[in-house]
Amino acid sequence: MANTKSAKKAIRKMTRQTEVNKSRRSRIRTFVRKVEEAIIAGDAEGAKAALNEAQPEIMRGATKGVIHKNTASRKISRLSKRVHEMKINPNYVR
Repeated sequence: MANTKSAKKAIRKMTRQTEVNKSRRSRIRTFVRKVEEAIIAGDAEGAKAALNEAQPEIMRGATKGVIHKNTASRKISRLSKRVHEMKINPNYVR
């Protein structure tokens, strides 16, 4: 347990920031899930629209330090690749 006044304040700050980060991480996962569900459903236009909504949310998470920049780029890249495959091959399901 923290003994000093500054350590106690640091714990309070950490607790608040943890809640914010959990919320942001949850939003990112929700947006990614929407893209994946559209891909599984075979809805190319819906997947593209969902990806366009997810992309800024993922990058915002990287900017705020919730996820690493390279992780965000990797997620966007992999989702973009899957959405693009749907355009090329209408029977694409993965």
